[in-house]
Amino acid sequence: MIATEKRVLTNEEIALLNKKYKPLSIHERIAALYTDFAEEEIMLTSSFAATSAFLLHLFSETNKKQRVYFIDTGFHFPETLDYKKELTKLYGLNVESISAVQSEHDFTVKDKTYKKNPEFCCSINKVKPLDAIKKKYSVWVSGLMEWQSDHRATLDIFEMRGEILKFYPLLDLSKEQRDEFIKEHQLPFHPLVAKGYNSIGCKHCTVPGEDRSGRWNNSPKTECGLHL
Repeated sequence: MIATEKRVLTNEEIALLNKKYKPLSIHERIAALYTDFAEEEIMLTSSFAATSAFLLHLFSETNKKQRVYFIDTGFHFPETLDYKKELTKLYGLNVESISAVQSEHDFTVKDKTYKKNPEFCCSINKVKPLDAIKKKYSVWVSGLMEWQSDHRATLDIFEMRGEILKFYPLLDLSKEQRDEFIKEHQLPFHPLVAKGYNSIGCKHCTVPGEDRSGRWNNSPKTECGLHL
């Protein structure tokens, strides 16, 4: 299938995709994506966080040419950047880093916006850089799983978010199934997992904790805004 322009699917088309993909295995879902969409229509992002190797391993088996966008917030743990290098080499990934406008990022550093207004900091360093490129894609792949938060438990495998279709191939995978897959395929964890970090974002806003409890500690914030 050759994409000539960005597609916006109807509610009926999305419902049919959900019906088609629901009974498929995660491998089958990713393979089917390339029959329903051209590679040029597909946007894949990775935070190279706790268990990012899972989704990246699956895509590397299906299509090594797929571009993987990494949002470099300028606030990542050094271990995250090392993990990105490790997985890129291990799976032969086609990774492209994107980041905020330098002057805007510099403002958040000087202002310590992450302490005073984490929503605004995420908007500048995560949401805006991705907004600048996602306009040209039809579907955005994400490794969200429904057990990770109340918001994620409300999602479907395919959902329209703004003007882009979100695709969650791992959505209905249980934590136990995820862990078994990681063990079976000997996938490398982010090095901070061994230190009690189970969800890893920027160093100023992440502490050790179960699931996503260590993100934006002592704040009601549970999502960076990318997936809302």
